[in-house]
Amino acid sequence: MHVTLVHVRVKSDRVDDFIDAIKANHEASITEPGNRRFDVLQDPSDPTKFILYEAYASGDDAAKHKETAHYLAWRETVEDMMAEPRKGVPYTGLFPKD
Repeated sequence: MHVTLVHVRVKSDRVDDFIDAIKANHEASITEPGNRRFDVLQDPSDPTKFILYEAYASGDDAAKHKETAHYLAWRETVEDMMAEPRKGVPYTGLFPKD
């Protein structure tokens, strides 16, 4: 399983806008072939910080996610909401196996 933890920090005045945008991306992403999880986490002590937990069956499935219309629209929509560039950290998911 291919997992990416995406660390996101948004501008404090754009948190609600970001949540709306990521909800739409989440809802479309969980319907993609190969998607296992697409969790959106918000730091309770700093609401401008998020982690996106993206799990796909393979690296190819994860790469295809970045070619979808909903991802490309999300990326463009949130670009000016970012307080700093988002950072994706890849992991290999060991368990569960599928």
